[in-house]
Amino acid sequence: MEHKEGLTLATVLEKLKQPEPNWQQLLEDIISGFDCTTGTIHFLDQDTSLLQLQAHKGIPPFLIPKLSTIPIGKGMAGIAAERKEAVEMCNLQTDSSGVARPAAKETKVEGSIAAPMLLDGKLYGTLGIAKPVPYDFTEEERNGLLKIGEEMSRVLATR
Repeated sequence: MEHKEGLTLATVLEKLKQPEPNWQQLLEDIISGFDCTTGTIHFLDQDTSLLQLQAHKGIPPFLIPKLSTIPIGKGMAGIAAERKEAVEMCNLQTDSSGVARPAAKETKVEGSIAAPMLLDGKLYGTLGIAKPVPYDFTEEERNGLLKIGEEMSRVLATR
C-alpha cells in the first residue's frame, strides 16, 4: 500500500497546482490510491460553519440531499471537523456508537474514514473515503489522508 499512497500524494500535489483543481477527479484519484470505492469532499462554508458537498463518488443518488450540507458535529464528516482529527470505523454497517448517521448505512460501505482538511489548525473541510469491506486504516494511511487534506486546504486558503 505504501507505494500507492506515495503515488496518491504525488498525484494530488500535481493536480492541486492547476489554476482550478478538478475536485471530482482529485477525489477519484484519492479513492483509487487508497483502494476504496466511495468518497466525499466537503468544503467548510466559513460564513455558515456548514460543510458543503463539493465532490462525491459511489454515493447512492437518494442520499445526496442528506450529504449535501452537514453541520459540524453530525455524522462522521461533522465529527471529524469538530474534533479536527480523523474519525474511522472498521465496519460502518455494525456501528452502534452513534457517530455514523442512520442514512450512512445506506451507502453499503464498511471500512470508512473521514479526515479534516486543516491548515495551521484552521478547518477548510473534510475528506472521506470508504471500502465495501470491514477495514482498519493504518496510521500511515490516516497520516497520508490528513496530509492530502492539508494540501487541499492550502489551495482553498488562497481563494
